[in-house]
Amino acid sequence: MKLIKRLFRFLFKILFWLVVFSVAIVFLFKWVPVPLTPLMLIRNVEQTDANKKGWEHKWVSIETISINLQKAVICSEDQFFLNHNGFDIKAIERAYENNKKGKKLKGASTISQQTSKNVFLWPDRSWLRKGLETYFTFLIELIWTKKRIMEVYLNSIEMGPGIYGAEAAAQYWFKKSASNLSKYEAAAIASILPRPLRYRANPATQYIEGRKSWIVNQMGYLGTLNYSESEDEQK
Repeated sequence: MKLIKRLFRFLFKILFWLVVFSVAIVFLFKWVPVPLTPLMLIRNVEQTDANKKGWEHKWVSIETISINLQKAVICSEDQFFLNHNGFDIKAIERAYENNKKGKKLKGASTISQQTSKNVFLWPDRSWLRKGLETYFTFLIELIWTKKRIMEVYLNSIEMGPGIYGAEAAAQYWFKKSASNLSKYEAAAIASILPRPLRYRANPATQYIEGRKSWIVNQMGYLGTLNYSESEDEQK
């Protein structure tokens, strides 16, 4: 009996300190740039060509990332980003119904969920990772602002082979700074996010051209992007 109690105490202490550490790291990244992500390390290990080891990643503030790219990723990845608290319940319900009917699997990850996965976790489909993703999504929505979530997202997400973040992507695909991306260039980058290792932003295929046009059209409906208003609405 004593052995079981000791085991439970030990497990409780481990769980307690894991929670403390996770909250601390989320608080840290509220202000500090994210230097690297688990995906960067994993992709680097997977790369068999020694000449292509490493990655391109340059952290920039959201003020120096084109508003076009911010709008483009919202329109393509999560149109209710400014209004939800990390989870798009209707999208989750639709994905569940589609998956239950045996149709092609469709995800329902919001930008907040993708940020949690990219920064804190690994790219694996499992209940454990999904549970941790939910936990970290709750934390960043609680501790960060929507503007900060977008800033971390655009600086961390994979946007090409060995390309991470808006600045590296803009330089790689269009030879310019992320601050100078046009609507169609921003839409091109947003178009490849579902499969950044398979699709090319430039030159674009017919499929990506179609996606670009759709995203630019949606950007017109989005209107002015105001993070402070979205924060006020959630309070």
